[in-house]
Amino acid sequence: MNDNIKFALGGLLLALVASGSYWYGKSSTEAKVPSAENNAERKLLYYRNPMGLPNTSPVPKKDSMGMDYIPVYAGEEAEDKEGFSVSAARVQKLGVQSEAAAMRELGSKLRLNARIETDEQRLSTIAPKFEGWVEELFVNTTGQSVRKGEPLFEVYSPELVSAQRELALAKQGLASLKEADAEAQQSMQRLVDASAARLKNWDIAGAQLNGERITYYAPANGIVLEKRAIEGMRFMPGETLYRIADLSTLWAIADMPEQDIGKLRRGDVAQVTVEAYPGRMFEGKVDFIYPTLNEMTRTGQVRIVLRNADGALKPSMYAHVQITVGKAARMLTVPTSAVIDSGTQQTVLVRLDEGRFAPRIVTLGQRSDDYVEITDGLTEGEQVVTRANFLLDSESNLQAAFSGMGDTQPPQKTKPVGHTATGVLEEDYGDGNVSITHDPIPSLKWPAMTMDFALANPSLVANVKPGSAIDFEIVERGAGEWVITKLQAQHGGH
Repeated sequence: MNDNIKFALGGLLLALVASGSYWYGKSSTEAKVPSAENNAERKLLYYRNPMGLPNTSPVPKKDSMGMDYIPVYAGEEAEDKEGFSVSAARVQKLGVQSEAAAMRELGSKLRLNARIETDEQRLSTIAPKFEGWVEELFVNTTGQSVRKGEPLFEVYSPELVSAQRELALAKQGLASLKEADAEAQQSMQRLVDASAARLKNWDIAGAQLNGERITYYAPANGIVLEKRAIEGMRFMPGETLYRIADLSTLWAIADMPEQDIGKLRRGDVAQVTVEAYPGRMFEGKVDFIYPTLNEMTRTGQVRIVLRNADGALKPSMYAHVQITVGKAARMLTVPTSAVIDSGTQQTVLVRLDEGRFAPRIVTLGQRSDDYVEITDGLTEGEQVVTRANFLLDSESNLQAAFSGMGDTQPPQKTKPVGHTATGVLEEDYGDGNVSITHDPIPSLKWPAMTMDFALANPSLVANVKPGSAIDFEIVERGAGEWVITKLQAQHGGH
């Protein structure tokens, strides 16, 4: 084969190689750069924060700097997964439990302090309206239980005896005048009526005359709250000898802040607990809202009627009251145990997948004993951790706990903290901060933009003038806070 033939074959071979490389490169480029049509065919999962923060959104939105959130499609989420992973063994050992955020009816509740008092409508006082002496006591101790119609004490009164005799004589005289004229009978009838009225005015309807003695009986079932009667003592008209209270119904008088008065309505259901029976709930209803306020404490009072058939409640007990007010409305809720309150923000742990969790900042609304409303940060159906999150009680130890959970896995090669980039130094503010227009940063999935950065040391830009092309490295010192640790002018720059 002569040299001309060799040269021709070599040229043909080079042409074929070049053509193959061109078509391979073109097909590779087309495979790596998905078109809009390919994106439309793929399933859109969510939109992620363009600055690499863990925030996501189900709909397009912009961040605080006006940058568009980046769409994440099926198959790409492995690179953008938020949160942290925990081994199945670790999850089981911690006893992690979760529950879905769900729509529930959650009524607003008031929690008030109260005291138990006797029902004023069930108090009875025995105070004779005449002068006399206590002859005998049948009920002689305070706190003794009595039943209606049971004898309490017996008294003697000269005035009463005199009035009885006058009435008896008047009745005898009226009977003896049956044959007399009408005027005489009318005169005697007026005398009978006057004697009877005198006895009636002394109000001995609840007593029984036994010759010259009067026996008083209990006017109702109840407990003797006060006993002043002593055998042989003299009493004066109107002097209280017994006070009896029916304790089958009691009042809980609760102090209510001024701003909550408008929320209550008569008939609202109240649940009352007392220190003596911590596991027992007494149910009652709001019966009356007092029309005045305490000007010192700026609180009003509300009266709650409680049934006390077994006598468990005692007057003067200290009580706690919980009242459901307003109509219950459906709202997104999670168990109260799911919320981690650091004092400055509230966080829940979202169960993304089996063994994968992510912290989520939420905004809370109304509360009940078991559930709390979520007004922002969650969507219905998302699983939140309700048990074992007690290890994460603040933002600082939240991160520590997350890293501690990962200790159950074999040591992994960690990613570098720093991210390298190129760009142009726009301005040196002179206070340790600079403005840079940087090119896209693939490791952070940032597009090209102009941003302000803090300098780890102001001397990094000592010999670099604004307008210079630069290479630099950044690290994340805090959430969304990026610091330049290395900076130098590119070759040929200033």
